[in-house]
Amino acid sequence: MAIRIISEKCKGCEKCIPLCPQGALYMEGKLAMLGPECNMCNQCLEPKFCPFKAIEKVEEEEVLGVDVSLYKDVWVFAEQRDGKLMNVSLELLGEGKKLAAEIGCRVCAILCGENVEGLIPELYEYGADVVYYASAPELKTYNPDSYTKVLNEAVQKYKPDIVLFGATHIGRDLGPCVAVKAETGLTADCTQLDIDPADKKLMQTRPAFGGNLMATIVCPKHRPQMSTVRPGVMSKLERQAHKTGERIDLEVSFAPGDIRMEVLEIVKAVKEIVSLTDAEVIVSGGAGLGNAEGFELIKKLADKLGGVVGASRAAVDAGWIDHSHQVGQTGTTVKPKLYVACGISGAIQHLAGMQSSDYIVAINKSETAPIFEVADYGLVGDLYKVIPAFMDALN
Repeated sequence: MAIRIISEKCKGCEKCIPLCPQGALYMEGKLAMLGPECNMCNQCLEPKFCPFKAIEKVEEEEVLGVDVSLYKDVWVFAEQRDGKLMNVSLELLGEGKKLAAEIGCRVCAILCGENVEGLIPELYEYGADVVYYASAPELKTYNPDSYTKVLNEAVQKYKPDIVLFGATHIGRDLGPCVAVKAETGLTADCTQLDIDPADKKLMQTRPAFGGNLMATIVCPKHRPQMSTVRPGVMSKLERQAHKTGERIDLEVSFAPGDIRMEVLEIVKAVKEIVSLTDAEVIVSGGAGLGNAEGFELIKKLADKLGGVVGASRAAVDAGWIDHSHQVGQTGTTVKPKLYVACGISGAIQHLAGMQSSDYIVAINKSETAPIFEVADYGLVGDLYKVIPAFMDALN
């Protein structure tokens, strides 16, 4: 059930506004409106609230929803930076292809930038059947106002059934902006996407309650169905050379006031940035290191294996290493060929970010550490003795 204001009966008298215990009623011009604070206490249905009987309870289906039959195709936001496609966009094309096959529709990429049409063939080769392309000087650098306007206009015109974003800094910012404009929902940080065979709805699964359970969320009455997906969770399709597809150029125009923020300068971080998402080998350290100096040993092993250094949240929170190295639910989700966990107990938040690795090696003093439950190989012992012996063996 839901509460509805009957606009034809509302006289704009404002008598109901101070009476709502939740403060959910407000005026928009001469019409009373109901805000999201409403918790369905039903007190507004009492006669004293509205002498004109302009407030009523109705079935939720009467006030919510769209004609879902008008929406089709799976869209992937093709995130690019400095003319290079982000790996997560290619992963989502692979996942989008699977979803589209189950629904019986096309997978499409939407690409925004200035003069980046050179990326379109790559999108075709990684699975896109259609590429929607928007080019303008205002799109050269990511700006939430300009990108939201372009995507919202495209969504309103072409009506995609599903829209997927990478859970990057840009995707986590842009996705909710577009969802608000489209008056639909968005499920963040999904780790699994499936199609309900009964009614073809998108089932969006993500960790909940600190990763202690997995929640599957659906959006039955609104479109598009929107999700952000963490990098490294899905798999890219094998690149199909010379594959082509359809290109649709979007009309782009901005009126004064459309773009409220101006990007004055982009300052690259001067500190070393680690690329965990694309790494094939990751050696991570945790609280078991005991101190920041322990990461010097981790770095030696990572260099020996041709990999990069990762860390658990405990090590980052202790200030031993920068957050850019953090693996886990609140860090980066990774999927390397080899993951070596050193002094990491295996909290569920950390496991959620690395358990899809091809091979996991765990080194820990406690033989009951949860990390051993997901490890392919486990070494019980002091990492300060095990790692040097490990490197000697590699030599």
